[in-house]
Amino acid sequence: MNNELSQIKGIQLHEIKGQHFWLHPFRALYWEEETALLIADLHLGKAQHFRKAGIAVPESVGQENWDRLISLLWDFQPDRILFLGDLFHSDYNSDWEELVAMAHQFDHISFELVVGNHDILTPESYQAARLKVHEEPYAVGPFLLSHHPMEEVPEGYCNLAGHIHPGVVLEGMGRQRMRLPCFWFGAQQVLLPAFGAFTGTAVIKPKVGDQVYVLAEERVVQVF
Repeated sequence: MNNELSQIKGIQLHEIKGQHFWLHPFRALYWEEETALLIADLHLGKAQHFRKAGIAVPESVGQENWDRLISLLWDFQPDRILFLGDLFHSDYNSDWEELVAMAHQFDHISFELVVGNHDILTPESYQAARLKVHEEPYAVGPFLLSHHPMEEVPEGYCNLAGHIHPGVVLEGMGRQRMRLPCFWFGAQQVLLPAFGAFTGTAVIKPKVGDQVYVLAEERVVQVF
């Protein structure tokens, strides 16, 4: 275990199958042994997609994604960044050009995509962004990486996935209720929160033995 990583503000360590995964409050997972940053459901271009439809979305929404992503790259210095699907939300727009520029700025990092249902751009577009494309599930050791959570995970494997945008509802004093994005660790499956701003959450119901970490006030906090 790299003790220097524990100094990064707000993160939590979770161990699976002898591997160390660092949960970051910016909705990303860092896999220490693979020096890989895992991100699900970035949904680049979603804000622009809504604006074209006449829905008012603050300009800061798109910039927040870039700021968090660049901060993570500087914090962890990964060799690889693995996007677990839905990297881009819709048709080609300026957000994709931003990604291309970033991929070439950080040309020492391998940019890789496990394709999701919104990833419909051409192979030439992915090539321009230095994106290595994997079909799901993509095996890395005893881990199967996918966009959609696998309905059946083979014995001895753990599935790392996105798509659901998991969140939990917590109750506080005076019947206050908060819906917060979360990392959800099941027996053979890990669901990552949606990285992208303006993506929403789907409330999950943890089972006995599951472990859940919420993202609250720039911290990762275990609640189950």
